[in-house]
Amino acid sequence: HRLYYPGLSLSTSRSSVTRCKPGANCPSSHSGISRQLSPLSVTEDSSAPILELQSRGSSGVCGHRVERQNRSADDGTQTHSENSSQENRLKARCLSCTSVVLKAIWGLLIILSVSSSWVGTTQIVKITYKNFYCPFFMTWFSTNWNIMFFPVYYSGHLATAQEKQSPMKKFRECSRIFGEDGLTLKLFLKRTAPFSILWTLTNYLYLLALKKLTATDVSALFCCNKAFVFLLSWIVLKDRFMGVRIVAAIMAITGIVMMAYADNFHADSIIGVAFAVGSASTSALYKVLFKMFLGSANFGEAAHFVSTLGFFNLIFISFTPVILYFTKVEHWSSFAALPWGCLCGMAGLWLAFNILVNVGVVLTYPILISIGTVLSVPGNAAVDLLKQEVIFNVVRLAATIIICIGFLLMLLPEEWDEITLRFINSLKEKKSEEHVEDVIDAGVHLRGRSRANGTVSIPLA
Repeated sequence: HRLYYPGLSLSTSRSSVTRCKPGANCPSSHSGISRQLSPLSVTEDSSAPILELQSRGSSGVCGHRVERQNRSADDGTQTHSENSSQENRLKARCLSCTSVVLKAIWGLLIILSVSSSWVGTTQIVKITYKNFYCPFFMTWFSTNWNIMFFPVYYSGHLATAQEKQSPMKKFRECSRIFGEDGLTLKLFLKRTAPFSILWTLTNYLYLLALKKLTATDVSALFCCNKAFVFLLSWIVLKDRFMGVRIVAAIMAITGIVMMAYADNFHADSIIGVAFAVGSASTSALYKVLFKMFLGSANFGEAAHFVSTLGFFNLIFISFTPVILYFTKVEHWSSFAALPWGCLCGMAGLWLAFNILVNVGVVLTYPILISIGTVLSVPGNAAVDLLKQEVIFNVVRLAATIIICIGFLLMLLPEEWDEITLRFINSLKEKKSEEHVEDVIDAGVHLRGRSRANGTVSIPLA
């Protein structure tokens, strides 16, 4: 008898009857054809029909073809799942890269805004001193503008938040920085009074220093507050000891001494340096006490606290400029004669600086805010050079550079040494992997050339 397979019956038109060997149970051609041509039926069936076709087929051709189709379907499913997983990974990577890029762009804008606002504040103070010298009144006036911090924050909340809250509800929520009970009269006096005094002293001493020194010198000396924060945190808060920050503190102190020496220890120079260092010290004490008593705060809580400082300044410190006015210490002819444009510009830029410092922590990396602060030193130096108000000698320039380097060393994270070692080790591993890949590629190339020449070559490496 002639033997016909179901798969071959399609190519022959003579007979549609399938003949099998005696004793063999062969499936009909119709069923065999339907199972071969329909992938849907293969995927829908269980493994039992496949095994049945393999056992009943005369030569196993039916089972082999169905199994091949099943494998191709499984391979297609696996390929589709692998492609979808790769697409998801690519999308996740693109989203992460986009977020990093956006954060970097925001950081660049924040850096420029922080440095320009601080430079603008310092330069406007120097301009105001030409016709009006009342540093405490200027400090009091600019601190009162802090009251607008929380309204600005709430306006941003209304513009960006999906679930908007009422002003009183948001105010109570942000009042948790003072405790679970919120802001009470006792806590208002107990917690706000010392910080308000330190805030006023910091700004007042900074303005006094600007009368004796150039804007470049004062802004450089004020950068020493990072070193003072570390020393106070190490002593009071028992923070981790870091040798690199001790070196930065020593560099800051060295820069202070060199800055005083730049003018041959002139009386005004020494007094100005003392004022600037005092401003940096009170700023550091403010930050350490804030961390000790109030801990960390989010943007809303910081806005609430700064506005509370403005209210305290308006209520309890307003008598000080009045006393200074009647005692002729800080006296002016009339309110109309006050340089309101310069005063409002100074207060507005000071408020913008405080808002940007707190917003920047939310939108970008906190280290960028500190970089923006230290960039105010070259910014003030450029303005002073254009105005021809400063002559940079070698000692003053070296002192400024040393203080700025010490400030940047303070920005290193606590695990900077471990991070550096891991980065160096990763670079070494990457180079070793590239070397191994180059050796393997060279070996494959040599082996291919040897085979082409009819010989076999074994690489030594």
